[in-house]
Amino acid sequence: MKEKFAEIRTALDDLERQTEGAEAAQGRALVSGFELPDIIRDVVDLLLPELEPYEASLYLYLLRHSIVEEGSQHARVSTRKLQNGVVKSTRTGSSSGGKDASSGSISLQKIRGALAGLEAIGAIRKEADPNREGTLYLILLPEEIPVCQEARERRVETAFPIIDPHREVDFYNVRENRVKVYERDAYKCKYCRKQLTRFTATLDHVTPVTEGGDNSFMNLVTACLDCNSRKNARPLGDFLAERF
Repeated sequence: MKEKFAEIRTALDDLERQTEGAEAAQGRALVSGFELPDIIRDVVDLLLPELEPYEASLYLYLLRHSIVEEGSQHARVSTRKLQNGVVKSTRTGSSSGGKDASSGSISLQKIRGALAGLEAIGAIRKEADPNREGTLYLILLPEEIPVCQEARERRVETAFPIIDPHREVDFYNVRENRVKVYERDAYKCKYCRKQLTRFTATLDHVTPVTEGGDNSFMNLVTACLDCNSRKNARPLGDFLAERF
């Protein structure tokens, strides 16, 4: 009976790994169109000031082993691996920190506390029960994390450049300008209010190009793929009438 349970457990683990591999492949396709420096900028400017030192170290480790390396927002890690390979104790030589007096590893309690802190602030989220390889986490991006959204709003209010809506500036094709529209809308779909990320957000023309609309700041809004597809080139009033 024990052997049968072991076979079932192994089969379930294999299936989970295959699922994670498919998610990672899909994630790589999403990430390929964006530049990593923008993500790092927002992590440093918006998230790290809100974290304790151990929390910051663990988040950067998870980011490196998810989006940076795999192109996916998922990472599976164990507390033992985090304890021994990520953060060193500020008290190197203290036997309370790790396996021996010179290890410099921090305690499992501190690792678990830092992970709990990241979960509480909304920077990571458990996606499945732990297995032999660790726990599967979803690593959220700054545009998905409430404290980062609030920090971005403060920056927009105090330092965001005033844009003349009558200027002939392309906010659709120029990547740097597209980001300004996303940030103005807090990475939320203007139609269904779904929270998006830089990987899932699209731009929609309020007045369709076929009806004379341009690529100006005021004629573009952030939209999820579903709303953007269903609105298509229809006038805004027609689309809203259908929705509501």
